[in-house]
Amino acid sequence: MCDEDSTADGVPGARRATAAVGRRALQELGVCLTGAVSGLGAYGGGVYLLDPDGEALELAVFTGLPPQFAGPWRRIRVDAPVGVAEAVRERELVWVGDTQEMARRYPRTALILPYRLAFACLPLEGDGRVHGALFVNWAGSRPGSLAADERDRLRAAASVLGRVLAHAAAAGEPVRTADEALVLPGLPHGQDRTSEHATLARLPEGVCALGVDGRVTLATPAAAALLGAAADVLLGRALWQVLPWLDDPVYEERYRAAAMSRQPTAFTVLRPPDRWLSFQLYPDVSGITVRITETGPAPGVAPPPGGRGGSGAPARLDGYYHVLHLVGALARATGVRDIVRLIADELLPVFGAARAVLLAVEADGRLRVIGAHGYRPGALELIDRPAADARTPGTLALATGAPFFLESRQEIERRYPRHATLAQGSAWAVLPLLTPQRRVGACVLSYDAPHRFGAEERATLTALADLIAQALTRARQYDTASGLARDLQDALLPHRLPRIPGLETAVRYLPAAEGLAVGGDFYDLIALDHHRVAAVVGDIQGHNAPAAALMGQIRTAVRAHASGGADPRRVLALTNRLLTALDTELLASAAYVRLDPRRNRALLARAGHPHPLLRHADGRVEALHAPGGMLLGIDPKAAYPHTRLGLPAGTTLALYTDGLTDLPGTDPDHALTVLARRLSGAGGPGASLDEIADALLQDHPAGTDDTTLLLLRPTETEAGPHPV
Repeated sequence: MCDEDSTADGVPGARRATAAVGRRALQELGVCLTGAVSGLGAYGGGVYLLDPDGEALELAVFTGLPPQFAGPWRRIRVDAPVGVAEAVRERELVWVGDTQEMARRYPRTALILPYRLAFACLPLEGDGRVHGALFVNWAGSRPGSLAADERDRLRAAASVLGRVLAHAAAAGEPVRTADEALVLPGLPHGQDRTSEHATLARLPEGVCALGVDGRVTLATPAAAALLGAAADVLLGRALWQVLPWLDDPVYEERYRAAAMSRQPTAFTVLRPPDRWLSFQLYPDVSGITVRITETGPAPGVAPPPGGRGGSGAPARLDGYYHVLHLVGALARATGVRDIVRLIADELLPVFGAARAVLLAVEADGRLRVIGAHGYRPGALELIDRPAADARTPGTLALATGAPFFLESRQEIERRYPRHATLAQGSAWAVLPLLTPQRRVGACVLSYDAPHRFGAEERATLTALADLIAQALTRARQYDTASGLARDLQDALLPHRLPRIPGLETAVRYLPAAEGLAVGGDFYDLIALDHHRVAAVVGDIQGHNAPAAALMGQIRTAVRAHASGGADPRRVLALTNRLLTALDTELLASAAYVRLDPRRNRALLARAGHPHPLLRHADGRVEALHAPGGMLLGIDPKAAYPHTRLGLPAGTTLALYTDGLTDLPGTDPDHALTVLARRLSGAGGPGASLDEIADALLQDHPAGTDDTTLLLLRPTETEAGPHPV
């Protein structure tokens, strides 16, 4: 049915046959797929179908692969960085010949499938449009490019499959995926009574045969005895489903590694209470033969708690959990320090490395050390900003675009004698950090002992290097933007508060935990004459560059009106008119106070701002519920009444923004009560305002809004001639 003539319109009876094409098409796709995989000498493959919206590929049928394969690959967006998606987007053959190439081009795929395999992906086209994609897997590494005859056979297979899909669509019955992808049957389940089985049964070691789906298709009496389960109980089921001591992701992962890479693998496990068994897995296209023998524990493997089995092989799934955590954390990293910390805390322990150094390409093309972990001071000077033509590990990795792995100290000293002093241990992994747009830098991992880098580990490290490169690019951009933001914030806010006779002051500003370190909060202390001073604290909506720019305008306006002699109500009214006249949708709140420390009096005006707090000399704190006006920027005619306050020496006036009280999950009124209680108890007798400010903010959680605190305390009591 998969010959080129089988779907031709001129075949007799074609009109009647087309009505049934859609119903039979999935099975026909499976037949065609099996023939293509077999003819190419591959071991597995599958067909994806484009969904009706053309936004995603859905796995329809596959063969030669473990059923668990379908899990993360059931549905793939067309814009995803995955081989089959790229084949559909570009309408081109995608070929990946080994794990290194897969890690470089598709790092996320390599993290999930770090096995020794090669694959090809092709679009399935017919009637001028793409209907889906074909992928085919080979065991082990393959050449960097396909032979011409293999390329022709792949394209012929894709052409036939595309015509099957196009014919079904033209008949009004397009092929659709089922709820679960169709897995083509492997070997039949059931005990094999052939002479080969009798031959195997005579062996003292146990032998099991697993189908491509991982289920037992044969179990010798010796295998049943060693496993402690009857043969008829084992048949038709996966070993880890029958035997509790094999029900561990590590052992299922060893099976998956053999099934996907078609490479032998082995592990040692404890059958409770004290019997150690060795499992050797030998895969081919039809399944896996498992050899089971009794042995001693692998070196360094102790019986696990609770009688669970142990494995002499590395528990790669446990490492994967850490790797996946690292991947997620890299996506959230907001600075170079975050990247270095993640490499030290998450990457080094998983791969057994002791040290790491992170290098970045500067504008002049040189590599600069921007972060390190585990090195003594001054040890990295030899590789920091080397000449452009210097042959250092980092420059070589960047020049070739390929990672390299030095597994012994002898190899390090032979290839890099001048840099061997950096290798406190005996192995290096040198990873270039590249993105499609640019060379980002390099990451070097150092090990304390000789280390053999297996194919899976090399692929995983290469894939992680790609993700580190992307995270480092974002982090450096963030650090640059944050530096500019800090410079902008410094320019817009006072560098220091002026010294005012008879008045003690303290101020604290905390930027929001999210976004750039620049915000809309502002504060100022303005000397009006020898005896009077004005203080203002305000909050512009948002904590971004537009908010900061508007904040600068408002602070300048407040300072100008205050210096011009306007009283508090007029200062806010004039500032409000300015804001309503500007072409902005942002609003602002503000609290403005004019003080005369010599007379211990003040005038307070508010524009939609939190109530100031007044701490009396005896420690009692009250919220100043003075009348105020609406937010600045709403109504140009709004009025802002002011209230007269008494400020005896020793009292403390606290002006603040709502970042101090509006915390997620906290009632603002309750938060104000808590703040008043903390202000009452902050600092001992005679504590300075700086000590009180630090105490108030000591446990303040980082939030999504900026926080400003301004404390004012009169220190003189003599009267003066100037009224407030």
